[in-house]
Amino acid sequence: MVGGRARSAAPRDLAEDPQTWPHADLARHPAAAVIQQIAAALADILAERRLSLRGLAAASGVNRQSIADLLAGRSWPDVATVALLETALRVRLWPEGTPASR
Repeated sequence: MVGGRARSAAPRDLAEDPQTWPHADLARHPAAAVIQQIAAALADILAERRLSLRGLAAASGVNRQSIADLLAGRSWPDVATVALLETALRVRLWPEGTPASR
């Protein structure tokens, strides 16, 4: 598996208290922290725009369950998924200040 064992657990499961997702302390897990920030930003946008998972799935081409799993911290979304969501929403989901955004 690419990334070794780092992705053997879901991002939310790396938090000391997974119930606090997407606001958990993931300082010791920078990759999971990025996914958490993406999930939090996506949740905020969906709420702000009153957009359903089904609506976003139709607009982005990303499976509704994949979006739900991202929001819940149950999956490690790939770059294509994040890019499709960003394009459909016309917003940046990848957090500023992470190595990929520099």
